[in-house]
Amino acid sequence: MAQVYTRDMPVDIDATVMGNRRLSADYNVLAIDAPEIASRARPGQFVMMKTSRGLDPLLRRPFSIFEILRDDGGAPRGVSLLNKRVGGGTSLLYQAESGARLACLGPLGRPFEPVDPPAEAWMVAGGVGLAPFLTLAEALHARATPTMLFYGARHAGELYCVDRFETLGVRVVLATEDGSRGAHGRVTAPLESALSRRPLGEPLKLYVCGPTAMMRACAALAASHGRACDVSLEQVMGCGLGGCYSCVVLARDDSGRPHHTRTCIDGPVFEASRIVWDAVDAH
Repeated sequence: MAQVYTRDMPVDIDATVMGNRRLSADYNVLAIDAPEIASRARPGQFVMMKTSRGLDPLLRRPFSIFEILRDDGGAPRGVSLLNKRVGGGTSLLYQAESGARLACLGPLGRPFEPVDPPAEAWMVAGGVGLAPFLTLAEALHARATPTMLFYGARHAGELYCVDRFETLGVRVVLATEDGSRGAHGRVTAPLESALSRRPLGEPLKLYVCGPTAMMRACAALAASHGRACDVSLEQVMGCGLGGCYSCVVLARDDSGRPHHTRTCIDGPVFEASRIVWDAVDAH
């Protein structure tokens, strides 16, 4: 059955860039002053960012909320975004300097639902699919839920912020396609091995975000091992509010019938078994 949650109204603010930590030539973490969004955000939600003050690019871009930033007293002050430079909009966010002001709409979307002990939580991230998992790891840590992160990338230079998860007590399993760090190959290989060793009587839930092929493979593994699995889809979005229908995917309803649904409204988090994977665009 689909998860039920209470949807808060998003807010649209003119946010100030507080800092920009460039992790590499293509990746950065952008911190923005947005207390109205930070105080409402839940793990797995996203914001729609206007990456410039002008009309180019015209549309906003969706970004998972990476961190909830807090002031010295612990009050939510802002959020950070894990960004990969791949086009015009993401390049502008990579270049953004402190003091710049950018329109930010959020929080948006269906969040993750953290499990409580004695269940364990296994997060599976591919590349920039790491973005929604730090807030989830913090929520799981607050519940004292045992947590693992299976994190894969093409090479060691594309593995970021591992220490942030380890500080929260997350057990991290790494994999790189070239073997430069962690297991040699795709992250689904150590995941499959770990699932095979896990007794069915021990409760476990998977949370997955990354390239479509990886999420599809993880969904199949979860199903074959009888495990619950949620995926966070990374569809192209034009508005984030359900008006443009650019993020439509084919999913099954509670009766099993396929129907078209909007990722920005009914997701980005879905039960993996609901997605009609053959109909999801590869990326």
